[in-house]
Amino acid sequence: MDGLLLLPLLFHVSGAMNGPRLLIAGVGDSVTIPCLYPKTPANRHDRKFWCKMSATKVCNTIISTNSYTSDEYKNRAEITDFPHNSTAMLRMTSLRKNDSGIYRCGIGVTNRGLFISVNLTVLDDPTVPKSPELVLGEPRGSVTIQCHTENVKGSERSFWCRLGKSGCSLIADTDGYVSKSYDGRIVITHQEGSGTFNVLINGLKPEDSGLYKCGTGTPSDSRDTETIDLQLTEDSTIPKQLRRLSGVVGGSVSATCRYDPQKEYEMKYWCKWEKAQCSPVVDTHGFVDDAFKGRTRIVSDNQKKGTYTIVMSRLREKDEGWYWCGAKGGNPEQTSSVMLYIENESQTSAPASPKTATRAKGAATGSAATIAAATRAHGAATPVLHSIPNHINTPDHTYPARTGTGKPLGTATTADRFVTSSQEAQSESSSSGSPFLSAVLPALLVLLLLAGIAVLIKVKLQKKRNTSQAGRNPETAPILIDLKDLQKNMTEDNVQTTKRKLSLQKSVL
Repeated sequence: MDGLLLLPLLFHVSGAMNGPRLLIAGVGDSVTIPCLYPKTPANRHDRKFWCKMSATKVCNTIISTNSYTSDEYKNRAEITDFPHNSTAMLRMTSLRKNDSGIYRCGIGVTNRGLFISVNLTVLDDPTVPKSPELVLGEPRGSVTIQCHTENVKGSERSFWCRLGKSGCSLIADTDGYVSKSYDGRIVITHQEGSGTFNVLINGLKPEDSGLYKCGTGTPSDSRDTETIDLQLTEDSTIPKQLRRLSGVVGGSVSATCRYDPQKEYEMKYWCKWEKAQCSPVVDTHGFVDDAFKGRTRIVSDNQKKGTYTIVMSRLREKDEGWYWCGAKGGNPEQTSSVMLYIENESQTSAPASPKTATRAKGAATGSAATIAAATRAHGAATPVLHSIPNHINTPDHTYPARTGTGKPLGTATTADRFVTSSQEAQSESSSSGSPFLSAVLPALLVLLLLAGIAVLIKVKLQKKRNTSQAGRNPETAPILIDLKDLQKNMTEDNVQTTKRKLSLQKSVL
């Protein structure tokens, strides 16, 4: 039923839908609103609606997929449902100033279904500001956001900030500042010859949803900005990823990076992140940075599975830091990041310090099936088979290398699954076993010594008790006779008996 329908707050579940939350347009203009709903069989054929809130909290239906259209909006509003994309597209034309207000785009048999609120402002002004751009991401995924500015030469500082009640809080800029919560997962990169720069964010979290601004200069005084409405879907198709990796100096590590196999990418890469920049290390076009020459390579790229494998060998202490997997070219970049910790061999053989224990705990996060050992022989590492889809087998390829020092780039791809070297695993097991033995053996010796002392004390006490009892009660005292004395006494008794017999015989005679 369409028309006037009250929307009780008990049925408010706006988090399940996505769409623009803020729209700005001029009188006579048109707006198009995409409403994305959850991908369920029931939702594909359910009613979709567009209604406007009144002062009495009643939502007046403007249009719905049940072929209803309000008289006021006939020939000015239309709705089209795309079930295969789980998207309903709404369009309003010939906007009037009194069209300003709060609208709801939703799904359900009545207006009490799922919805998202949209604030539409219609201005009677020739210079209407641009509406925020909607950017949709998945939890644990990545997004690439283009910011168009007038900074063609790229000489001014570029920034990314989050809008709030107290202004726009700086998150990252090209001067090297990065907010702690975005450490290792944001990059700002310029496109040469234009005022456009890209903001790449990975490891997306639900709390990242919100309104942002990107621009040049500073957030407080910049007029050259764009507003971005970043939203995350409720569900994610991206598996949990290992974000910490541990290695030892001289050892090896391996990482399997993932990207969408249904999309074509021109290049996959591995770069080292620092201060919102990512310096290329190796890519599938053959580039290898001089500092990693002979130590880092891409050993496979499986387009059908959407994976490629990075191998780093002969690790050095300065290799420690954040790294990004990326896939770009032909489609929006996909990226993911991982923190690589490097330990000395002396540290791995010694008892774990609090710092080492914390790193080990982080590096072990993830399922056992995704963590394996990489071998170390003559500075080369053997690729490790990770838990990746096994329905397709494709031969691996090693890419020819072209060396050099690359410029920092904004990277891309969904990567995960990292491993530690076998030497590290052995060091950890030996360091954890030795303290155990050294602590248990002395304890066993002490217990044996105490047991022996207890036995001796018990024997002495028993002897003392027997002696005292013999003095008090001779009848119950034990009779201890020497064998020699017994033989002597028996001999003397025999002699006396013989003498008595002879005496008796003499008396008789």
